[in-house]
Amino acid sequence: MERFEGRTVLITGGASGIGAATAQRLAAEGARVALADTQLEKAQQLAADLDGFAVAMDVANIESVNSGVAAAVDAIGPIDVLVNNAGTDLFGFFINTTPEMWEVVIGINLIGTMAVTHAVLPSMQERKTGSIVNVASEAGRVGSVGSASYSAAKAGVIGFTKAIAKEGARYSVRCNAIAPGPIETPLLNAAVEIYGDVGKRLKQGMVEATVMKRAGEADEVAAGIAYLASGDASYVTGQTLNISGGLSMW
Repeated sequence: MERFEGRTVLITGGASGIGAATAQRLAAEGARVALADTQLEKAQQLAADLDGFAVAMDVANIESVNSGVAAAVDAIGPIDVLVNNAGTDLFGFFINTTPEMWEVVIGINLIGTMAVTHAVLPSMQERKTGSIVNVASEAGRVGSVGSASYSAAKAGVIGFTKAIAKEGARYSVRCNAIAPGPIETPLLNAAVEIYGDVGKRLKQGMVEATVMKRAGEADEVAAGIAYLASGDASYVTGQTLNISGGLSMW
């Protein structure tokens, strides 16, 4: 029996990178997936390949979140698994950043995770079942040069994960996080595209900080998400799983 047979999954930021790899992995294991993304056309193309559903969603906008979650539920049914993956970074040394930049990064990475969870969690608690996996980052554990607001937001995601795990336990709702290191995704490579040689040095510094001395692949992160979301992790909650080539070991 496939691990996600008969299960419904909502993935934010599902059109590309880790979100897309996770959608493909869980669909292959029997899940019915709904992809939420600001890139609706790209999400629709992937959803069509997976016999899933796509919805436009800006996780930093509460109205967009609530309407998007409602549309996903109408399409695939009550959500059994939520993967809060939507994220962004605006690279720059902290003294060169602005409050407007902080608001964007924290709004998408942290407030967005909270908003989508707030929309999905009541149904999970009512049905006394559910698994939430939040995509944090090693930046939230060890800090990342050029990503101070991103590091702060992802540290918040880790703390939020623990709180929801404690609140959800009596309803049989689990909540865990993953902390990827440098992963070959559009987000990581945006630093190179935007800042050229400086971006290359930032990326290389992240890679060199791992003991494996390489960037990870989105599929490797998706495997960790699949484990935490599945019944194989039925006694695991409130944890942060590092998928980072040994960038940190605690």
